[in-house]
Amino acid sequence: MKFIDETIIQVIAGNGGNGCVHFRREKYIPKGGPDGGDGGDGGDVWLEADSNLNTLIDLRFKKKFQAQNGQNGSSKKCSGKKGNDIKIQVPIGTKVINYQTRETIGDLIRHKQKILIAKGGWHGLGNTRFKSSTNRSPRQSTLGTIGEKRDIQLELLLIADVGTLGMPNVGKSTLVRSISGAKTKTANYPFTTLNPVLGSVNIKNNKKFIIADIPGIIKGASHGSGLGIRFLKHLERCKLLLHIIDLVPQNNSHPVHNIGIVLNELKKYSIELYNKPRWLVFNKTDLLSSENLQKIIKEIKYQFKLNEKYYFISSIKKTGIKKLCFDISQYLKK
Repeated sequence: MKFIDETIIQVIAGNGGNGCVHFRREKYIPKGGPDGGDGGDGGDVWLEADSNLNTLIDLRFKKKFQAQNGQNGSSKKCSGKKGNDIKIQVPIGTKVINYQTRETIGDLIRHKQKILIAKGGWHGLGNTRFKSSTNRSPRQSTLGTIGEKRDIQLELLLIADVGTLGMPNVGKSTLVRSISGAKTKTANYPFTTLNPVLGSVNIKNNKKFIIADIPGIIKGASHGSGLGIRFLKHLERCKLLLHIIDLVPQNNSHPVHNIGIVLNELKKYSIELYNKPRWLVFNKTDLLSSENLQKIIKEIKYQFKLNEKYYFISSIKKTGIKKLCFDISQYLKK
């Protein structure tokens, strides 16, 4: 299934039914009074989070949703039937925005959580409502009001405890796949990850956390190059970021230089995301001899002030993975 994380839909609530003007006319009751009933309320439009969905693709093709109008009132003080509501199912993590005003209406972050996004019109009043001691035969009623109409922008932001970021082909997907059940695609070429992927990592004592893998970031991503910048928004809900760095880049670039590229693009995208807690994870230690590994570690420490917490791992050999996962669980617990 294609991953769709943004769409715009139009929602139209139902109009309220009109009130009725009618007078009671029955045999043997020559002076029957008013008996016009009220109209029915218009139907509402709701959004509801569904844990069985993971993309907005269903809403990419159906763009307009309209609730039912309320029925008009009738004689014998009969009120019109209320219009049926509409409930639109969306994935957990969907952010709801008013497209015209850019106002955030709400976030759907729990299964079965609902948000009212378009209120149905109010019912009109029948002439029975206007009867009084001075007005025995009212011939007035009110019309039902118009239901709300809105253009709604939906943005799916994945809900994960930990997010990975880094340049293409640094081993993010291999790491996520090795510590979780996520079926991430891995290969020896850039941009094997084309869509965000979630994985669940189980730790001892029934502890677990959710980790997100997003496409790699390249230089110029903030200006539209590559894929990663588009999916950085999926890291906004994460409590911790893992910045994965390739110790042996295929293009012979220096790991420290690559760190700077990713951090620069991250800062241009969002200062809030840039300031999130971030650990450096140096990957592919299995491709270096012990002597060369110590040499590059020393060089990294010299050129880059390692103020953040950092780890040296091998996703393939699973070296250092257990310690990393344990520390993440301890951090999230705090």
